Amino acid sequence: MDLFEKNTTAIQEILPEVWLLTNYAAQNEPAILQGLASVMTQAPLRHMMTPMGFAMSAAMTNCGDLGWVSDRKGYRYNAIDPNTNQPWPLMPESFMALAKQAASAAGFNGFLPDACLVNQYKVGASMGLHQDKNEVDFNQPIVSVSLGLSAVFLFGGLLRSDKPLKVPLAHGDVLVWGGKTRLNFHGILPIKANQHSKLNAKLEDYFNEHRVNLTFRKAG
Repeated sequence: MDLFEKNTTAIQEILPEVWLLTNYAAQNEPAILQGLASVMTQAPLRHMMTPMGFAMSAAMTNCGDLGWVSDRKGYRYNAIDPNTNQPWPLMPESFMALAKQAASAAGFNGFLPDACLVNQYKVGASMGLHQDKNEVDFNQPIVSVSLGLSAVFLFGGLLRSDKPLKVPLAHGDVLVWGGKTRLNFHGILPIKANQHSKLNAKLEDYFNEHRVNLTFRKAG
């Protein structure tokens, strides 16, 4: 599966304690894609509701010991998928390895995520500025993996009003942040249509129409 162009991986600290690992997920591409397909089959994507009753534009699911959920009761982590009443799928070994290696490459050693949120964005979907603050331990970093369509990631400050940095992300890129930036606001601009130059035929239709994001956290 030649989803990723085989460019050299680059590691850059774009802000203090915010690291961009270009093309980093390409190192174990087939296993990552296989794991993604398995997770989405066991726990199908769905558009969760906000506490205000609005459907999120990104479709979501989870894997790992805990899954992030949103409904009228608020935002929280739960060990049970409310759609299936079953535990979330186990986190694939390829996911765990990628998250641990990326965190270590960014200087965050010993990261053991227990939750992976999968977001699927269609063209036009976005994610408003928000903080990841439902976790127990803010000393652990966040590892965010981009697959499929390119995106512009917004990385702001500790206040929603702080002007965010715009970070272009291509498929295979990994963003890691923690420490003093752990609770910074962040989001995704509306996804634009674009096509990849190197795709396996079986993946072309899907990844020419979607961006998939894997967000690893230590939630419990």
